[in-house]
Amino acid sequence: MKTVRRLQRRNTGSKGADLLSRLYGNRGVPDPQELDHGLSGLAPFEALSGIHQATALLEQALIQEQRILVIGDFDADGATSTALALRALRAMGAVAVDYLVPNRFEYGYGLTPEIVAVAVERQPDLIITVDNGIASLEGVVAARNRGIRVLVTDHHLPGSKLPEAEAIVNPNLPDDPFPSKALAGVGVIFYVMVALRARLRQQGWFQHRGIPEPNLGTLLDLVALGTVADVVSLDRNNRILVAQGLRRMRAGQASPGILALLQVAGRNLARTVAADLGFAAGPRLNAAGRMDDMGIGIECLLTDDPVHALALAQALDDLNRERREVEAQMQDQALDSLAPLLERGLTGAGSHGLCLYEPSWHQGVIGIVAARIKDRLHRPVIAFADAGDGLLKGSARSIPGLHVRDALEAIATTHPGLVTKFGGHAMAAGLSLPAVHFESFQQVFDDTVRRWVDPANLEGVICSDGPLSPQELTLETAEILRAGGPWGQGFPEPLFDGEFEVLERRWLKGRHLRLRLRHPEGEEAITGIAFNADPEDWPEDRERMHLAYRLDSNEYRGLCSVQMVVEHVFVGDHFWYGRGC
Repeated sequence: MKTVRRLQRRNTGSKGADLLSRLYGNRGVPDPQELDHGLSGLAPFEALSGIHQATALLEQALIQEQRILVIGDFDADGATSTALALRALRAMGAVAVDYLVPNRFEYGYGLTPEIVAVAVERQPDLIITVDNGIASLEGVVAARNRGIRVLVTDHHLPGSKLPEAEAIVNPNLPDDPFPSKALAGVGVIFYVMVALRARLRQQGWFQHRGIPEPNLGTLLDLVALGTVADVVSLDRNNRILVAQGLRRMRAGQASPGILALLQVAGRNLARTVAADLGFAAGPRLNAAGRMDDMGIGIECLLTDDPVHALALAQALDDLNRERREVEAQMQDQALDSLAPLLERGLTGAGSHGLCLYEPSWHQGVIGIVAARIKDRLHRPVIAFADAGDGLLKGSARSIPGLHVRDALEAIATTHPGLVTKFGGHAMAAGLSLPAVHFESFQQVFDDTVRRWVDPANLEGVICSDGPLSPQELTLETAEILRAGGPWGQGFPEPLFDGEFEVLERRWLKGRHLRLRLRHPEGEEAITGIAFNADPEDWPEDRERMHLAYRLDSNEYRGLCSVQMVVEHVFVGDHFWYGRGC
């Protein structure tokens, strides 16, 4: 069962600045200065340990016209990181810089010895990892044995041993003083490029070479997309980066690839918000790495030709449609496999930490399936797919109260050989294990979750900003909320709740429920929409419902109107419909 917890409430009849003040206070941001999105508010690059070694390495590579190879990850963070590194290095005078992204289905994640062997064919002098590398102990050794120097830029949590690279930049290194530990991989490489530009400026590089000093602010659209798509926490530093990138998109000054991704998703560029990156541009970019090869996505971000960018964006849109179909089938299979647990109310063995596996599952989609089931059941979930050669690859998604990477490390330590490799963050991680160990791992993971997680954390809680008055259910309020972001992970978009009269309901395409609602104390009706609502799960006809909702503006044929996006429905004490917590 999920319950509603209303956050701090003040002046519930307020509008405008007072409403935003209450919402920011609910999110632990009482100081108005923290809402200043000017670039001057960014944490300084000097606070990153390893930044001076990294820029010295890069400066030498530029001076000596070395061949530089960027090796990224196959998700949106990795793609934006790769594109940003190439665009910045080329703008600063690199004469030979290229990229290589491991295919998920052939080489797996990170700088492995196998991908180093492929990289050697391009004869690089320097490898730069972006959004990976902190766990690539063997890969770094393999590169150095071939005479290739390595610069690791990453944001994932390090293990007990660091790779023997020439330089490492990662805000999550032990004792690193950088204040924002939530930087995405694209944020880390952006900081490295800003620091490199400062070093080159000090050395007179641009003047001596006759190169115009690049405005790296033009790359903030890439930073915004990668940051939101990787679902890292939007602390103040990340909010600044995202807000600045969104500002460029709304002005039509983003890269042609990002503009094309938003266009094929049907988004109005002038009204782009963080949610458009998280639910429209990001999934389409991610679809390349999930279903095919991320090279399509990176080329979309690198091209300066709008026509070519649109063609690539349309190809990514097609891949995303395919991904949605595969995901829907896998999610149904996952729920079918959980039917015995659901029938007994998620109690007993195997009910705390959920491990799911079907031999036919697609490696590129298991992370999404794990996230969907986690949202629905509020349990840590690991979904596995067959990786061949007797191995399974798993993608884990966690809940507050369980640091899933630490849990995997504990399992690997106490049960040697059970897990082949692992890595990730507190809320998301990846791992590999022999297929013959699946049932043993399933039990060990469930036992670990039982020991580590307070039972209260297994009860979903919907955090609401409280009710809105009838006078606040307006287009003006919706526009204020849109402009009050960027909202996202760790700084959630406002969610309100209250009782409403149901005047009318109508199913659209059998998937979305359109409602006409009225506040009990109001006179005007308001449109509501519940996306992807299963008619079988929706409560029977009722004249009154307790709804948790977001207030948004809906644009149709150039006209904007207010609408309530219904996220959860309660009837009495029973939770009927919800899109996760």
